[in-house]
Amino acid sequence: MKLKDMKKEELEVLSYTDLTEMILKENKKSMNTASIFKKICELLELSDEEYSTKIGDYYTSLTTDKRFILLDNAEWDLRDKHKVEIVLDEEDEDEYTEEETDEEDIDDVSESVEITDDEIDLDDDDDMSDLNIVSDDELEEDI
Repeated sequence: MKLKDMKKEELEVLSYTDLTEMILKENKKSMNTASIFKKICELLELSDEEYSTKIGDYYTSLTTDKRFILLDNAEWDLRDKHKVEIVLDEEDEDEYTEEETDEEDIDDVSESVEITDDEIDLDDDDDMSDLNIVSDDELEEDI
């Protein structure tokens, strides 16, 4: 069913983004934000004041809705009509390739890190000698 054939009550039930999708499908061409929203305001019989106060929120809803894509010419179209292609140049490709690690490199690192017995504190008893056991009564006295 075409938008112009729909009753106002039917149109009011639809969201602005649903109306946008229908408008873009009917027009079969991309449109800018202002043109689309002006058409929506005409369909819903919204005033110029309502157009001015709501267009910012409308733009935000278009940017967050995955059905639409903003083209280079600042016009909106249905994402389904466009193919997104990611092109990497040679510099980018080098950035994203995994670096290979040789086993020799790993051996070099493990050989360079050695821990001597002097560096390891094996005498744990010294750490405990300064500790005292305090009863609950002694704690209450200190407070």
